[in-house]
This record gives sequence, C-alpha cells and structure tokens, in this order.
Amino acid sequence: MAFIPVNQVKAEKKANGKGEITINHLLGANELGGNDMFAKVVIPPGCSIGYHEHHGNTETYHILQGEALYNDNGTETKVGAGTTTFCPDGEGHSIENCGTEDLVFIALITKTI
Repeated sequence: MAFIPVNQVKAEKKANGKGEITINHLLGANELGGNDMFAKVVIPPGCSIGYHEHHGNTETYHILQGEALYNDNGTETKVGAGTTTFCPDGEGHSIENCGTEDLVFIALITKTI
C-alpha cells in the first residue's frame, strides 16, 4: 500500500472566478496517468470557479458540505451536500459558494476515450 501526500494548491480567480480557492490534490499525475485530477476543493463564501468548458475530459463534483449555485451550460441550480454533478466532454460549467460556510467537494477530472 502506498500513502500519497496531499498536494495543496491555492488558486486565485480560478477560471476567472471570484476570490481564492484551495485545491487539495489527493492523487497526482503519477497515480492517474496524466492530466487527470482527483481532489478535495474548498471554496469560501462568495468565491467561485468561473465558467469553463471541458475538451478531451469530463469533470464530476460530489458536494460534501455547503451550498452552491451550479451553472450547467447556462442553467443555474442550487446544490448542496450529497449532490453529484457531471460535466461531459464539450460542455461547460461553473460553481459559486452562495452559502455562509465553506463549500467543500470532491472533484474528479478524467480523460475521455
């Protein structure tokens, strides 16, 4: 069994979003075979990841804590703990913390075949 250290990254205005977010990479490129990502993301109140499209990969969010406004190709929906979102290859999304506590979720990016 291998124990992999968490690689924590702070990102300011991610994808032209608001404020600073924290990305805790749980698995790295070596474990995932390239540009894929498996991470715990923390977005403080009022901060966001801006709208962006995926090309050649997909992205899944599983919300662990907090409330967010999720934009799925222009359709906005409130999401909270227990919600899973999926952005397919060729589509776009964004997420904004609209609550009063940190928004915490697992993000998984995988290449499309």
